[in-house]
Amino acid sequence: MARTMSVAALQTSYGMDLDANIKTTEALIRQAAAAGAQVILPSELFQGPYFCVTQEERWFAHAHPWREHPCVTALAPLAAELGVVLPISIFEREGPHYFNSLVMVDADGSLMGVYRKSHIPDGPGYQEKYYFRPGDTGFRVWDTKFGRVGVGICWDQWYPEAARAMTLMGAEVLLYPTAIGSEPHDATLDTAAPWRRAMQGHAVSNVIPVVGANRIGFEPWADYPNGGQAFYGASFIADHRGDLVSALDDEEGIVAASFDLDFLATHRAAWGFFRDRRTDLYGALVGPRPV
Repeated sequence: MARTMSVAALQTSYGMDLDANIKTTEALIRQAAAAGAQVILPSELFQGPYFCVTQEERWFAHAHPWREHPCVTALAPLAAELGVVLPISIFEREGPHYFNSLVMVDADGSLMGVYRKSHIPDGPGYQEKYYFRPGDTGFRVWDTKFGRVGVGICWDQWYPEAARAMTLMGAEVLLYPTAIGSEPHDATLDTAAPWRRAMQGHAVSNVIPVVGANRIGFEPWADYPNGGQAFYGASFIADHRGDLVSALDDEEGIVAASFDLDFLATHRAAWGFFRDRRTDLYGALVGPRPV
């Protein structure tokens, strides 16, 4: 019998109330699970508004150790109840250090570990280096009940080496929780299409399905250009060819698709992208080069 994985991504808006945000996420998780999804991806930092638009020290109080984060303690039991895998994006505190992190929860509710975002943006509207250290976990691939899942976080999605590294580690599906929208320095700049295309390219180059989950809605901020940040959604699932098989615009909802993992493994081998990979050119990736 072929191995299959059914994946889904959630798209909605979030406000200041943590408990309300968790309940909104829970409702969409239940909807996705009822539709047959086994691995369900919420968007980045769904605990509240995307606070990195400005630099305000008050937000550090909203970080928690990853095992104790309210989003984790609330949703891990839901994963066990529904028998689904949940990658949960959080603002993590570890001692004096702060990270943009993801906790992988398996279908029995167990915490499989944490990934800390490797690439940290720093620009108008996305001032994350004030809040987060670069991740120290390396890229992670999780051997979940339903298959091997690789997860990058938002800015990681622009880097082809992140997708390649996770696929080399055995990932069968790549997931990217995201918070991306308007650019305060340039009102004419719309990144929705390039955002999708970058990840569709990862799908093609690694012969692997890719899932992107983004938030929607307008989040007001005092003294901010245009009064706040608008998030465009555009959540999607691309297949191993990079074709969109499920996609949203800026409405609340879910995207979902199922994939035959055995077919994908054979197809990936047949393309030869990993067979013909020049390991002698990659230095530290594979050890010292021959002298």
